[in-house]
Amino acid sequence: MNARRPAAVAPGPSVDLPPASPLILVTGGTGYIGSHTCVCLHEAGFRVLVVDDLSNSVAAVLDVIEAVSGQRPLFEQGDILTPGFLDAVVDRYRPAAAIHFAGVKSVAESARDPLRYYAINVAGSIGLANALARHGGPRIVFSSSATVYGEPDSLPLREDHPLRPESAYGRSKMMVELMLADVCTGDARAGVVALRYFNPIGAHASGRLGDSPRGEPENLVPYLGRVANGTLKRLRVFGGDYPTPDGTCVRDYVHVMDLAEAHVAALDSVLSASGHRVINIGTGVGTSVLDLVGAYTAASGCDLPYTIVARRAGDVACYYADPQAASDTLHWTSKRGLGEMCADAYRHVAHG
Repeated sequence: MNARRPAAVAPGPSVDLPPASPLILVTGGTGYIGSHTCVCLHEAGFRVLVVDDLSNSVAAVLDVIEAVSGQRPLFEQGDILTPGFLDAVVDRYRPAAAIHFAGVKSVAESARDPLRYYAINVAGSIGLANALARHGGPRIVFSSSATVYGEPDSLPLREDHPLRPESAYGRSKMMVELMLADVCTGDARAGVVALRYFNPIGAHASGRLGDSPRGEPENLVPYLGRVANGTLKRLRVFGGDYPTPDGTCVRDYVHVMDLAEAHVAALDSVLSASGHRVINIGTGVGTSVLDLVGAYTAASGCDLPYTIVARRAGDVACYYADPQAASDTLHWTSKRGLGEMCADAYRHVAHG
């Protein structure tokens, strides 16, 4: 969410909503992970207010959320960096908590334009925390990243591993985690769960929701989808000389619907308890880039040519989660395997 607006948004009239279930503010709710989480929130009985500037998504996603879940989110379009915008939204709707997705997320882009990452990811998160704090201790589920760990000392990665992010993207996520931890220290009413995702892929089983970035994709699976449908000629694999079994990076791929369900579990936690918690969200299984290409080829039946090119700045060789804390704290575990992730991702591509 990065399109700057020239002036603050004035508060609208207060909104009378049925009190039966909590209203949850979802920043970046028309994006990839946000839209799937909105579906799961509706299925869990929550009401949803989406805030998005539509800089990397489209308003039609709201129609799809409604079609899939049977409920339409409330929606406010705007940039979280616009002075006064989030204050006006929170004052008007008084959400019980927020799930904070809005931000930018490319390791490669963050190397090219680090100031953009600190402005949007860090300043935007401060603005959200401030807006919520006007009405009591803020309660936030924060979309963090396993990139905060950097090159691992040991695997699988546990939440107590030292934080040594190797990209501006990862450092921006770490800064927000530290800021939110300080908020909880300063206000005993505040509650935060920072979810350190590993690598979300896949799509809703209907094929109607999925990862559809504008422009050339920065992430692997959307790029594979463009190769599968003929939009791009071949995949670029960044680095073939890593100290891994086949020389390509190893990652922990997690189905986006599993990830969305983890957000609902984390929301239940912040609504019921104060304090700051960080939790890995992954499967605990490492998969190489070439293994993923093979799984996507099997799921799609498409020829997926690739070329190995130079490494990208900020990429680490191998990481995968220890998901035990998610099981112990949130009572969440991943349910969907790599084959289902690839089949659902390709179904979204085929759906168009």
